[in-house]
Amino acid sequence: MKPIRKSAKLNNVLYDVRGPIVDAAKQMEDEGQKIIKLNIGNLAPFGFDAPEEIQQDMIRNLPNSAGYSDSKGIFAARKAVMHYSQQQGVAGVTLDDIYLGNGASDLITMATNALLDDGDELLVPAPDYPLWTAAASLSGGRPVHYLCDEDNGWMPSLTDIRAKITPRTRGIVVINPNNPTGALYSDELLKGIVQIAREHNLVLFADEVYDKVLYDGVKHTAMASLSNDVVTLTFNSLSKAYRSCGYRAGWMVISGDKTAARDYIEGINMLANIKLGSNVPGQWAIQTALGGYQSINDLVKPGGRLCRQRDLAYDLITAIPGVTCVKPQAALYMFPRLDPEMYPIADDRQFFMEVLRATRVMLVQGSGFNYPDNQHFRIVFLPHEDDLREAIGRLAGFLAAYRQRHAKAA
Repeated sequence: MKPIRKSAKLNNVLYDVRGPIVDAAKQMEDEGQKIIKLNIGNLAPFGFDAPEEIQQDMIRNLPNSAGYSDSKGIFAARKAVMHYSQQQGVAGVTLDDIYLGNGASDLITMATNALLDDGDELLVPAPDYPLWTAAASLSGGRPVHYLCDEDNGWMPSLTDIRAKITPRTRGIVVINPNNPTGALYSDELLKGIVQIAREHNLVLFADEVYDKVLYDGVKHTAMASLSNDVVTLTFNSLSKAYRSCGYRAGWMVISGDKTAARDYIEGINMLANIKLGSNVPGQWAIQTALGGYQSINDLVKPGGRLCRQRDLAYDLITAIPGVTCVKPQAALYMFPRLDPEMYPIADDRQFFMEVLRATRVMLVQGSGFNYPDNQHFRIVFLPHEDDLREAIGRLAGFLAAYRQRHAKAA
C-alpha cells in the first residue's frame, strides 16, 4: 500500500515543548517511573488553581453557552478587553477591534494566515516561543529569526532586526515579557522596534501573555501604547496570569492605522467567521478575570510562591559549575547556558534525552526554541520548592558526571 505522507508544510514545523522528549517521558511514566516536568508552563498540575470567582462565573453562565457566540466573541468579554486596553494606554480601540480565541495560540495562527502569502517573511525572535515559527511556516511564509543578545539581558538586537528586513518582510514578532528567557523589554527598546516597523511599513505582533507575571517591581509597557500609527496586533490570554490554561480563553486587539490595514482586517474577519467563534464557557471568564482581584500579584511579590521558586531555581542552577543564566524579570522560565568547554554537546536534543533517561527530569533543549547553538535549555520553575531542589540536584549530578567523562576524554 502506498504510504500516506504528511503535508510538506509541516517540514519546517517544530514544537519540541511537546516533542520527542515528551513522548519518551510518557513511555517512562507508563513503565511506572515518576518524571519531574520542567518542560511546559502548564500551571494546574503544580497546584496553581484558577481564581474561584472565575470558576463560579463559568459555572453560572454554562446555560448561556450552548450556542455559538458572535464570531469575534461575546460582548461582555470584548468590552472588558477594550477597557483593559484603555487602561494600558492603547488609543483608538473599539469593540470591533477585539477578537476572542481558543487561547492566544488560536489567534496567532489566524493572524499569520491572514497576512502571509507564500514566500513572505515574518521576523521572529531567537530564542522564540516556537508556535510563532510554526505559524509562519504553516501560513506559507518563512520565519526569519532575529537574535536576542544574552550578554545584554536577552534584549533584541535592533541592528540584527534591521539587517534581516527584505522586500518580502511583512511583520515583526515581539514576545514581551519573553518566553523562554524571562526578559522584560525597556520602553526605549520597544520604541526602537516600533520605529523600524514604521519605516518599513510592517505589522507588529505583540505577544504579551505574561504582562502581569512580573518580579522585583518591574513594570510592563504595552507595545501598542507607544504608537497611534503602526498597525499592532496584541495577544493575551487567561492562561498564565489567571492560571486557566485549559479554559482556552485568549484575545487579540488590533490598533494603529486601521484604515491602512483595511484589507488585512477583512481577511482576519473572514477567518473568524469561518471558525464560527471560540469556546463560549471560557469567554465568560474574561470579564470577571480582568475586572476582579489580581491574585497573580500575591504570587509574584517578594515571598510569593512564584517569586520564591524563581529565586530558588536561579540560585540552584547557577551554582552548578559551568552553568550561567540571566535572572528572569518576568514569566515562568529561565534559559540557562552550558559552557561548551565543560559540556561539549553535538546534538542538544539527544543530550537532553540522555538527561531525561538518566535523571527522570524533563527539560527542553534550546534548539526547541529556534536558538542557533547546542548550549541552552529552558527551565520551568513551577514545581514546588522540594521538587525544584530534587530536579536541579539530579541535573547537577548528571552534569558533574558529564564533565568528568569529557575531561578524561580530553
